[in-house]
Amino acid sequence: MAELESQIAELQSLQTVKGIDYSPEIRRLRSNLVKLTAKIYHNLSAWETVQVARHPHRPMLADYLEMMVKDFTELHGDRRFGDDHAIVTGFGRIGREKVMIVGHDKGRNTDEKVARNFGCAHPEGYRKALLKMKLAEKFNLPIVCLIDTPGAHPGIGAEERGQAQAIAVNLMEMSRLRTPIICVIIGEGGSGGALGIGVGDRFAVMQFSWYAVASPEACAAILWKNGDNAPQAAEALKLTSEDLLKLKVADDVIPEPLGGAHRNPHEASRNLETYLVKTIRDLHRFKMENLLENRYRKLRCIGELSTPAKKSGARRVIRVPGGIQPLPPSGTPRQKPVKT
Repeated sequence: MAELESQIAELQSLQTVKGIDYSPEIRRLRSNLVKLTAKIYHNLSAWETVQVARHPHRPMLADYLEMMVKDFTELHGDRRFGDDHAIVTGFGRIGREKVMIVGHDKGRNTDEKVARNFGCAHPEGYRKALLKMKLAEKFNLPIVCLIDTPGAHPGIGAEERGQAQAIAVNLMEMSRLRTPIICVIIGEGGSGGALGIGVGDRFAVMQFSWYAVASPEACAAILWKNGDNAPQAAEALKLTSEDLLKLKVADDVIPEPLGGAHRNPHEASRNLETYLVKTIRDLHRFKMENLLENRYRKLRCIGELSTPAKKSGARRVIRVPGGIQPLPPSGTPRQKPVKT
C-alpha cells in the first residue's frame, strides 16, 4: 500500500512539474490501491485491529468535537479534588440534538499526552463525568459517551483516592440515570477505564476499534509473564467489533472509511454523527420507565452461561433471554469441589 501511494504521489508531482498528463496511470494505480486496501482491511487479525485503533492519525475526541459538535461548552472539575484532563465533559449540539458529551481524550502531541495521562483517567475524572451526567439528567438531555482509553490510571495516587470505587459508583448510577445514554468506542476500550463511562441504552463500536477486559499486553503479561504474546492474547480476548457484535456485547458497529478512520476523518465523523442522531431520536420514543427497564434487562442479559453435560465432557451453552436465572437446572447433580 505504501509503495502504491508513493508511486501515485510521484506521478502527481511529475505531472505538475513537466506538464505531462499521467491521469490514466494514476487512475490505474488508485484502482489497485483501493482493491488492495479493501482486501487487507477485510482480513485484519485481532492484533492488527488493535494497531489500527492506536494509529497516531486516528481521529480522537478533540477531532470529533471539532467536526461533529456545534456550540461545545466544556465543563470542568469534580467539586472534590480537581479537574482530570483525561476526561472531557460539556454541553453541545449534534445535528439538532442538544446533548451532554463525556469522553476520553488522549492528546495529540507529547505535551497533551502527558497532561491527559494518555487518556487514562483518575478517580476525579470519573467523578467529574458522573457529576455532569447528573446535570444532564436534571435538564433531560441525552448523554453521549465517547470512549478511547487503554485503561484507568494505574498509579498509587489514583488507588489511594478510590479508583475502584469511583468506577463502581459510575456503573451503578449510570444504570439508573433517567435520561438516554449512548456509549461508543471510538478507539480503544480497555478494562475498567472504559467501563467507567460505558453503561447505557445503546453500546456501539467503530469498525476498527477494540473493547476488552484488559489490553492485549496486560493480558499477555498476566497469563504468560511476557508481553510478546500480545497477538495471541488479542485473538483470545475476542475484542474486535465483529466478535463483540456476535457475542451481543455491542448493539451496533459503526462503519469506517476504507482503510480506517485515520484515512478519512471527516467521513468517519459523518458516520458517527448519523448514528448518534438516529439513535437519540429512537430512544426519545420510549417512556422513561420503559427505557430504564430495557437498560436493566440489556445489562443483565450480556454474556452466556455454560454447564458441563451429565455424561459427555462437552459443555452446554445456555442463553438467558429474560435475565439471570439459577443454574444448573433442577435435576442436575451438584459437582463435588475439586481439591487443589
